[in-house]
Amino acid sequence: MNKEIESILDAAGRNGWVLEPEAKRLLSLAGFDLPRSVVARDVAGAVAAAEKIGWPVVAKVVSPAIVHKSDAGGVVTGISGPDALEAAAGRLLSLEGCSGVLVEEMLGGLELIVGGTVDVQFGPVVLFGMGGVGVEIYRDAAIRMAPLERDDVESMIGELRARPLLEGYRGAAPIDRDGLAGMVVRFSQLLVELQDRVASVDLNPVFCTAERCVVADARIILAGGEAKKSR
Repeated sequence: MNKEIESILDAAGRNGWVLEPEAKRLLSLAGFDLPRSVVARDVAGAVAAAEKIGWPVVAKVVSPAIVHKSDAGGVVTGISGPDALEAAAGRLLSLEGCSGVLVEEMLGGLELIVGGTVDVQFGPVVLFGMGGVGVEIYRDAAIRMAPLERDDVESMIGELRARPLLEGYRGAAPIDRDGLAGMVVRFSQLLVELQDRVASVDLNPVFCTAERCVVADARIILAGGEAKKSR
């Protein structure tokens, strides 16, 4: 295991899960495509980060007390200027345990989920399907045991009811299928590598377009860890 990845997991032990900025640093080390982002400690820093990244941006709370950011009102999207960001960042900084605001480039595309758990009986298991905040409503996903090959990913895509959306529905451009397959294969390999250290890893959403597939949000729960729930 990469020593820096191991260090990230070790440091997260006190919380039982890896906060998003560090989870994305881990994924970057593993070769995943990620949005441009900066962690700001105050409102002025958030605005400066957005000016550097480019508008519009997304702002997210960084807090060990908040696992499910959307449920806690900890995500603000489509922020197009300094005034809106100042208001959003000020509110996020007031949330429980907040240690900063993650400011990121605003992404678009088809929202997918790539997730994995370490099952007691079967070991690392990968889930792939339609993602975003409605993932539990859609329930459109396929599951395989890790590690995966590209043919496995193609088979999983074929099981999705929403497969036409990936292929270019009603004139839309098809997504980067080769890039997606490579991402899911890489994810399965990472899950196998980390199986003794993690209970689950969720990349949701992954935004896919014709050009790229980017991990917009990531959550890593450690094995044996008691992650605090958002309130």
